[in-house]
Amino acid sequence: MLERLLIHKSAHGMRKWLLVATLLVVVICVSGCHTLGFYGQALKGQYQIFAHQEPIDRLAAEPSTPALLKQRFALLADLRGFAHDELKLPTDSQYRKYVDVHRPFVVWNVEAASEFSMEPKTWWYPFLGSLEYRGYFSKSGATNYGDSLRAKGYDVSVGGVGAYSTLGWFKDPVLNTFIFENDADLAEIIFHELAHQRLFARGDTDFNEAFATTVGQEGSRRWLKARNNDPGLTEYLAHLHHSDDFVHLVMATRTRLQALYQDRVMPDGKIKAATAKPALGAEELRRQKQAIIDGMVAELRGLKKQWVNCSDYDGWLKHPINNAHLNSVAAYYDLVPAFEELLTQNGGNMERFYRAAEQLAHKPKTERQEQLRALAKTRIRPLRAEVPPSTSPKGDS
Repeated sequence: MLERLLIHKSAHGMRKWLLVATLLVVVICVSGCHTLGFYGQALKGQYQIFAHQEPIDRLAAEPSTPALLKQRFALLADLRGFAHDELKLPTDSQYRKYVDVHRPFVVWNVEAASEFSMEPKTWWYPFLGSLEYRGYFSKSGATNYGDSLRAKGYDVSVGGVGAYSTLGWFKDPVLNTFIFENDADLAEIIFHELAHQRLFARGDTDFNEAFATTVGQEGSRRWLKARNNDPGLTEYLAHLHHSDDFVHLVMATRTRLQALYQDRVMPDGKIKAATAKPALGAEELRRQKQAIIDGMVAELRGLKKQWVNCSDYDGWLKHPINNAHLNSVAAYYDLVPAFEELLTQNGGNMERFYRAAEQLAHKPKTERQEQLRALAKTRIRPLRAEVPPSTSPKGDS
């Protein structure tokens, strides 16, 4: 669900590729050989998607198109209409074409952090600034790059992504990697990605992802209510309830690790590695780090016992957890309470909410983050009673 790749805006076909060529010139001027390889695969991957897209209207009319896919196209049309009319999102010609990329994810993202710091590694991109991830159109490209970072001592997370936004530079197509998600999940994905096109703050991953996550979740709730889908709404609220519990657990774990590493918390809330070497040796740091992570896993198992017939976050119990994995959650959810509060303060009116968020996006990053974190402190967690306990939430998240 990330604006993971560097791509450029165009109005018509030839202009697109002139801009891509311009990008390539810029990259050559500012990049080394390794970075050139990264942008090369990004341009190739994006080109392949646009070269194979087909109009949904034509596919829907063809007898050979599977019935299930036609049903999802109809649902998608409803979601686009709701996004435009009720959420005031820029649908334009977005999601009017379809591509089967013949793989489970469209891109794989690499995130990294030092072994003994929660400060995320960042990468600089022309026009976008510094972001906390690197996206690859092939799993092997992502895993190979992840392995190279591990060899340098980094904690690394490599994860598949079903959808991303080109931020309005291109008309995004529907992909097989997300079209078959359940109704609420598909709604959240579409609203999330369209939110990125409504607003994007250069070089601020936490702002962009939290803003889009808030729009995606609020939009899904409103859409389910508008369609009188009470069972779907109950299930979706249960999932959000579990997500809230999980995020608070992750954030508490990050805080414990920050204290262990003696990380510095900057005025804007960002984490910076300690300037002085920790008093504890590497082996003792590893032992205490693992004990904190083990404690988180134990707490998560306890939470899951309270969730009836639930597979949410099972993946976190199957694989080792490190600093990069924890940061990947923070990027999406750390500032969500702030945007939820901003929406509340604007009476739930989406246009007023967007204008308020845009005003924040235009502020210097430090000032913007300080204001968001002040907003987050005034937000109260939802009451447990808001979500019925006897639900059967959706699968892995």
